[in-house]
Amino acid sequence: MKLNRRLAAISVSVAVSLASFSASAQGPAPRVDFKTNLGDIVVEVYPDKAPKTVENFLTYVKAKHYDGTIFHRVINNFMIQGGGYDLNFNPRPTRPPVQHEGATILQNGGPKNAVGTIAMARTNDPNSATDQFFINVKDNAFLDPTPSSPGYVAFGKVVSGMDVVNKIKSTPTGSAPGGAGGMFPRDVPQTPVVIQSATIVN
Repeated sequence: MKLNRRLAAISVSVAVSLASFSASAQGPAPRVDFKTNLGDIVVEVYPDKAPKTVENFLTYVKAKHYDGTIFHRVINNFMIQGGGYDLNFNPRPTRPPVQHEGATILQNGGPKNAVGTIAMARTNDPNSATDQFFINVKDNAFLDPTPSSPGYVAFGKVVSGMDVVNKIKSTPTGSAPGGAGGMFPRDVPQTPVVIQSATIVN
């Protein structure tokens, strides 16, 4: 009886040690510093919640894809969107679309589309997200994945620079200048909001 208790105690101890090792092996959540012409925004992303989405996003960051892009769509009381176009509204070349992870988010208890969370933008096709992302500036629960709707995959949150996000959301908007106005007739910041660089900081 005593031997069984000792073995049980050892098993529990080993399980706790393995769990601790696993947690420490993951390390801190990656963070990305977006330096913009209005200030810095630092986002923390969660590979344990949406692994393919985070890998896709960080691959673009490492490739310096976001450097020199703009926030091209800004809707106060909704979200700010960027990452896909340069100052002349030329699209950046993209990687193949990332597989939609709405079901993974539901399974892993990932972040909601709440104030300050970052999510992937896409077309009506759930599996069409490439480089563009948006930051929610209000709680947008209607964007969350559900068992009956794919929704939009939030994969991280702003941990520093919400004051900059709030500056961006409040900037006056209208149509894009020149010939780009036909493709972007509204919601474009009239003073460009530029992502000067995006860098992984841990």
